[in-house]
Amino acid sequence: MIQAIGLTSNPRQELPPAVDDVSFEARTGRVTALLGAQGAGKTTALRLMLEIQQGRGVTYFRGRPLHRITHPSREVGVLLGEVPGHPGRTVRGQLRMLCAAAGVPVQRADDVLEVVGLVSLRDQRLGTLSRGMDRRLGLAGALLADPHTLVLDDPADGLSAREGGWLRGILRAHAAQGGTVLFSTADAKEAARTADRVVTLEAGRLVADQEAGDFARTRLRPRVAVRSPHAARLGALLSKEARAGQRSIEVVKEDGNRLSVYGSNCADIGETAFRHGILVHQLADEIGDAGPAAAAPEPSPEPEPTPSPVPGIGASGEQQAAAGDVLPEPGAEIGTEAEPEPGAMSTTKNLIPLATTDRPVTTDRLIITDPLATADSAAVTAPRPPATPSPLPPPISVRPARSPLRPLRYELRRAAGVGTGYLTTAAVLAVSAVLCVFLARSGHTPQPLLLAAWPQELPLPPAALGAGLLGALAFGEEFRHPALAADWGTVPRRLGLLCAKLLVAAVTALLLSLLVLASDAALLHLVYGEEVAKVPADWLSLSASWIALVAGCAWAGVLAGGVFRSTTAGLAAVLAVPIVVVPLVQKALEGPSVRSAAGLPGRLRDLALVQWPFGVERYLAGGVRMVAQPVGSALMLSVTALLCAYLLTGMRGRAR
Repeated sequence: MIQAIGLTSNPRQELPPAVDDVSFEARTGRVTALLGAQGAGKTTALRLMLEIQQGRGVTYFRGRPLHRITHPSREVGVLLGEVPGHPGRTVRGQLRMLCAAAGVPVQRADDVLEVVGLVSLRDQRLGTLSRGMDRRLGLAGALLADPHTLVLDDPADGLSAREGGWLRGILRAHAAQGGTVLFSTADAKEAARTADRVVTLEAGRLVADQEAGDFARTRLRPRVAVRSPHAARLGALLSKEARAGQRSIEVVKEDGNRLSVYGSNCADIGETAFRHGILVHQLADEIGDAGPAAAAPEPSPEPEPTPSPVPGIGASGEQQAAAGDVLPEPGAEIGTEAEPEPGAMSTTKNLIPLATTDRPVTTDRLIITDPLATADSAAVTAPRPPATPSPLPPPISVRPARSPLRPLRYELRRAAGVGTGYLTTAAVLAVSAVLCVFLARSGHTPQPLLLAAWPQELPLPPAALGAGLLGALAFGEEFRHPALAADWGTVPRRLGLLCAKLLVAAVTALLLSLLVLASDAALLHLVYGEEVAKVPADWLSLSASWIALVAGCAWAGVLAGGVFRSTTAGLAAVLAVPIVVVPLVQKALEGPSVRSAAGLPGRLRDLALVQWPFGVERYLAGGVRMVAQPVGSALMLSVTALLCAYLLTGMRGRAR
């Protein structure tokens, strides 16, 4: 069950809020439609309920707000806007990645594909899906964790009539199994066909909360309710005048003396009754009942009416006498007010007999006085007591997105599900091969730089740039295609997800660096012979430095992409290390110093109580030499600064 109480969006400068004090319920086992035209506030209301947008109010999902639910995806399935998936990812790969995020078995992806009818398109790329197939995929993602509640924003958009019938069956089946379904739509007929209850919004306010039958009767076909002792005669006159004026109306005779007139309005019917002297007891536009769940604010007190010098309606009434209007004569009977039918909220035209009496006739909304009445007998309406302002609903804070329950599995599926990583690796290998061949031809490049395909004119070798790009994509794609956040919301900044991305980036950098060394050595041996491709004597320490450089660039890309929320910014941060940070470090190291760290590896070896096994001291020595270099120290400094910035931004997001 969903209970939305006092949903109010933040004001938009001088414009009214998109959603203003909206309250309603969506009961368990029923399908509820949130109906409204474009701009009525449907999507904003859903975003406030899901704590994606800031505002005021509170929403309970089976008695708990969303931020108090441990695993929200297992309680609420959400479909807002487009499916936030990479266009190069397959349908099945997208759902399997979301399985790792939701913490459900991977076989669940195949189950929901069968439910939504996408089994034949499971290998299709997301970028090639039609609008209808995209809606089906979004529904599959919402059903993935088998949630109790479904919150869907216009799920039938882009579906054909046949697919719309299929969608109704899915929603009905979910509700019949004890679930709760809330969906928004702008199609009144779709709401009446699909939902058990219809909540109507207009200009951000709740105007009706009805059962589907009452909605279809009162709002799907707007009508005028008429009560008159001469209902049959009035109905015949209305039909005759409509035929004469070539207008299309429908007059339905209800029980007793009641008429339902479709396609007309109160003004035309009232004028017809007045011209033919027919007494009318009720004349009302039926617009539906807002229901007990609608917490509509009380209207402001109306000002006292100013008596008109002619028989008519006071200044505060619904109708005003304008120049040229034909006003009723004293004594003419037009009708009286009657109680509206239960279940319908009537906007009643307060037309009452204009009697020639000294006492004015007063209703709850207007005054009609006789011009012959004396001044001391003029009536005024008693002002309504001022409405006591209700306390403001609690503020809605943006709920941070949850990190995957299985972050390492999620990151592996994310990285391997698109071809960007494979294309980047292939490009790095190709560029490195071409560069190493040309560098060997010139004969001026040292052997270690030759194997790494690192020209001295470039700030970084191709392998380091490729690893930095892959690292920046790890977070850049999250912000560009936020599969973990509904409706392009916040991307989670959790330590588990960060560690998974750093681990995958480090392993990818290791494989890339080894592939570059192996392919360059093999190509040099093939082109120039064994003399050029020989392995340096200190290959172990050089390999450690090389791997540390490539992995450091990958980590810098990951952290910069998470901090700046962009792949381009992550790659720029990697390039900034040799271009900006290295000169600063060189200037700092070139200054006068009294002491130096020379001989640190030997002192570290002597500090150990036991001898390092398997020659680990050689790796340590390579790592220390790497850090002692300007590029290594600058890279370590950049990674440390980016890590601190990432942790600070993550803590700031939690504090909010």
